Amino acid sequence: MIGQTADTPQVNAADLGSAGTLGIKPIAVPVTRLTKTEIRARVRAYITLTKPRIVELLLVTTVPTMFLAAGRLPGLWLTLVVVVGGALAAGAANAFNCYIDRDIDQLMKRTSRRALPTSTVEPRNALFFGVVLTAVSLALMGAFTNWLATALTAAAIAYYDLVYTMWLKRTTPQNTVWGGICGALPVLIGWAAVTGGLDVRAWLLFAVVFLWQPPHFYALAIKFKDDYARAGIPMLPVVASTRRVGLETVVYSWLTVAASLALWPFGMTPLYGVTALGTGVALIVEAHRLYGRARRGEPIKPMRLFHWSTTYLTLVFVAVLVDALIQAR
Repeated sequence: MIGQTADTPQVNAADLGSAGTLGIKPIAVPVTRLTKTEIRARVRAYITLTKPRIVELLLVTTVPTMFLAAGRLPGLWLTLVVVVGGALAAGAANAFNCYIDRDIDQLMKRTSRRALPTSTVEPRNALFFGVVLTAVSLALMGAFTNWLATALTAAAIAYYDLVYTMWLKRTTPQNTVWGGICGALPVLIGWAAVTGGLDVRAWLLFAVVFLWQPPHFYALAIKFKDDYARAGIPMLPVVASTRRVGLETVVYSWLTVAASLALWPFGMTPLYGVTALGTGVALIVEAHRLYGRARRGEPIKPMRLFHWSTTYLTLVFVAVLVDALIQAR
């Protein structure tokens, strides 16, 4: 044999199979098995990467838009595909966001307990998780909707992570305003999935969500102003006075209500109009309350506006859904 001489001892398979023959002790390789509790904790960690509460709010705007676009009950299968595909796409965008922001998340009290800052999930695993969610969501949308809805889904993920997270968030106090584009895109995605196109009503609903986001997130940014400052994020409350933030909150609240009422003449029933008007007045009053306290130098309670703005958007889009059902009768 090559490499052997007459003096080289022969070793056969039987010798190798017996540890005692050659005097070699077998090496025990420890096998680490996760307990059920650890598995559940790991699953929860991956779920938190998708930020389920944000995903839920996006779906609240998407499904009613689909009903309005259809003019009747949209197909159950199409609705399910858009809901699942949209949720996966939003989850993917949020997972990428957690991966990109892991350096600043560990500096902020509000985010320091997330999966990446606590090392519950490794960064490369979070990145891979986002890639998988993206691939599945786009595959679903591409196979069962149309090219426009699929392209808008891909654009929403790319805009949120490449434009907002990597650039706007870290460089300009207008990040909340222009970051609102990706938050409003699910409305267009839902409409496009049903009709294959977009019309004025789709753009008006897009405007409602886009203009609603500054009042909503300015309130949150006021609450966690010190957190953002510690991380070096130039949110408007960090770089401007609370009075300035309050004024912009008022302006965008008025614009949000105006956009919602602009939809009324486009075939909407009085039920929608009354709901949009009533909830809109309440939103404006809350925004003025925040601004008034800021102007007088009094302590403000920004989370009142934050919570009410969530309720406002939900009620307006529930009214869209009910309006579509009424007209479909």
